[in-house]
Amino acid sequence: MGKFYHYPPELFNLLVDTIPLLFRSKNDVMIFFKGSGVSKQYTLDLESRVRSDRQNVTKYEIVRVVLSRLNEAGEKTLRERREVLKRVVEFESFSSCWPDDQLKARGLVAEIQKVVNTKDAFMRMKIARDKEAEKNRKEYQRRINEVQNLRKERSKLKEGFNHLFTISNPHKRGKELEHVLNELFKSYGILVRESFNLIGSDGEGIVEQIDGVVEVDSQVFLVEMKWWDKPVGVGEVSQHLVRIFNRGHACGIFISTSSFTQPAVALCKESLSKVLIVLVNLEEIYKVLEQEDDLKDYLRRKIQAAIINKDPLHIPV
Repeated sequence: MGKFYHYPPELFNLLVDTIPLLFRSKNDVMIFFKGSGVSKQYTLDLESRVRSDRQNVTKYEIVRVVLSRLNEAGEKTLRERREVLKRVVEFESFSSCWPDDQLKARGLVAEIQKVVNTKDAFMRMKIARDKEAEKNRKEYQRRINEVQNLRKERSKLKEGFNHLFTISNPHKRGKELEHVLNELFKSYGILVRESFNLIGSDGEGIVEQIDGVVEVDSQVFLVEMKWWDKPVGVGEVSQHLVRIFNRGHACGIFISTSSFTQPAVALCKESLSKVLIVLVNLEEIYKVLEQEDDLKDYLRRKIQAAIINKDPLHIPV
């Protein structure tokens, strides 16, 4: 009932037909409106007519005029309209009616209850639909924001890649490459542990340097990165293979800006019978980023090719 802003025509006419039957006298009708909180400004002239010209004003006219005024007042009289409707819907003692009007009054009150319940049900359904629509709108907006933020993030990563080519200091460039790749992995939802050093237990100092660790589908990969002008050879991949072998169940990814020599690729292919290693050219990763592909899926396809086809250097199409 509280959802009605104005009485719709059907309900308005039912109230006009019903309220006069609920009370025997015109004064009782005026008392009903007063008890519903209706201000005197809407009833004062009618009260005066009832006192001075009772014969020429009917209960039906009183009800129609008061309800029309309440409707026309809009939101200001919303509380009063709710209360009038509530009192009619909850009307139970029909002893206040004239005996000949009781049966008709009961039927009209039941009809109003039915209208109110139906409209209230539709209102609840409308509210539920509106809530669902708002929920969907917010989810759609969240996805749009997510895509926009992701594009900004990927654009920033491409700028980071391009900046690498302006760095002349090899050591600084190598560290920056680690940072850019780690941020890239994180952006694609790949778990990352950044570069770290292993320190010897007997004061040997740094005994091993790891460029990074990533996790793809619950497999842990030690990552080695090289920014060289010359092709990566057997010596470099051998060192990485040893790191992997020494960790039992670990796998390996070797990322290089330059190509890999055939002997290096052959060694990795031969090692696949004992340990999983994947060779990646940095250009592959940049293309994935530029084409807005899924890096995790790209790595999965390289890993599958290494396992199934014994091809550690496979380039997915």
